[in-house]
Amino acid sequence: MKYENDQRIVLTLDAGGTNFVFSAIQANKEVVTPVVLPAEAKDLDRSLETIARGFRSVMELLEEKPVAISFAFPGPADYPNGIIDNVGNLPAFAGGVPLGPWLEKEFGIPVYINNDGDLFVYGEAIAGLLPKVNQMLAETGSPKRYRTLFGVTLGTGFGGGMVHDGQLFIGDNSNATEVWLLRNKVRPECFIEDGASIRAVRNSYAKNAGIDPEAAPSPKEIEDIALDKAEGDKAAAIEAYRELGEVVGEALATVATLYDGLIVMGGGVSYGHRLFMPAVLEAMNGTIKKYDGSELDRIVQKVFNLEDSAEVAEFLKGGLKRIAMPGSDETVAYDPMKRIGVGVSALGTSEAVGIGAYAYALNELDKEA
Repeated sequence: MKYENDQRIVLTLDAGGTNFVFSAIQANKEVVTPVVLPAEAKDLDRSLETIARGFRSVMELLEEKPVAISFAFPGPADYPNGIIDNVGNLPAFAGGVPLGPWLEKEFGIPVYINNDGDLFVYGEAIAGLLPKVNQMLAETGSPKRYRTLFGVTLGTGFGGGMVHDGQLFIGDNSNATEVWLLRNKVRPECFIEDGASIRAVRNSYAKNAGIDPEAAPSPKEIEDIALDKAEGDKAAAIEAYRELGEVVGEALATVATLYDGLIVMGGGVSYGHRLFMPAVLEAMNGTIKKYDGSELDRIVQKVFNLEDSAEVAEFLKGGLKRIAMPGSDETVAYDPMKRIGVGVSALGTSEAVGIGAYAYALNELDKEA
């Protein structure tokens, strides 16, 4: 799917617990100055009025009518039917609110709602890491191509999403890739999100620095401490990101046994990839034991860091060779190396979510045409 030259316009919304940010996308680019309004998170009537006002304000800035509304909204939700049941940062929507059908009635155009992790990965599959890697493979003459992209967002929480052959996989209950509930390797009795998020980095730093978690700096400040760009406990900062990488790496190894493709990471914490990526790869390229104590590879595929130029070169080269065609002088190109590349967002998380929302709407409209 190529939508970078598509002239159709889609309205979008970045729904946070504090503010709603409304915009419009055409040809994979934002075409208006975003409209920012308070979310009114605890009052349903006021929140709905805000949503309607925000979209109308954006429409007034456009020279032509949009073809759809498409955006990410926090769950729990029945996304295919546009029903929100949020009990977290938008409690006004608790109990079930048919937001999609309501908006369709208000504006008379199709409405598509998804999870932000899903749309982030969709955007990276359409115009980000996936096509970037396939282009690099083509330029080096490799026959290898990827059709599957799995992604995680490391921020306030630990979200996920998966795209295969240009289609977003959401599951039969619109509840697929809920990776935040995977088991935590460092603390197996706990869920992973406490070890793979902003609070994970801050809590780990606080524990190792011997300070109150409330006094811990932000992940960016902890990253700067680890890189000698700021004052603080360097050893605690390095360990905070190493532990994050160990937890995330084990999660991705588990996920990689169920699907087979590239992996992209986004969210604010992903900017510290230089500090935690080695631990991610150590976990994924590590071993697992049998009952008799012997070891085997943790996963079948070899994992490469797509943010390291030397590893990218090895990843692109693969194991390419030519094998003989039986009974003939002909040969066939063959790359037997099973491999996964792990990289960070090629677009930036917010832009990827916007492009994902845009492309998802147009893809659904094209399927219905």
